Amino acid sequence: MNVPPDLLYTKEHEWVLVENDTATVGITDYAQQELGYVVYIELPDEGVTFEAEESFGSVESVKAVSEIYMPLAGKVLEVNADLVEAPEVINEDPYGEGWMIRIAVDDVAQIDQLMSTEEYQSYLEEESD
Repeated sequence: MNVPPDLLYTKEHEWVLVENDTATVGITDYAQQELGYVVYIELPDEGVTFEAEESFGSVESVKAVSEIYMPLAGKVLEVNADLVEAPEVINEDPYGEGWMIRIAVDDVAQIDQLMSTEEYQSYLEEESD
């Protein structure tokens, strides 16, 4: 299972790359494996503001539909529109081309509530027990 060390994670299996007061968000390798082949994605419009832990979209696979949750409160700056045409990229490259949104972070203090790589790996181990 791929868990890059330079990212932060949520218990809902989103990953976050924080750069100053901007964050890039996607779903983890674990999440895409659990979902299976992704066939559809619903993402928000640019300019929309969300609270932390609020659903901002959904991912539909051949097995299930899953909500995607905002890891941090913020305003959507950019949406990866390429995923609408090719949602399978989430399976192929969840940490690269499979990114979903970029947000302007409202409260950088919320970043401290996200899990480090080590914490996320421990969380995954606990979930599989």
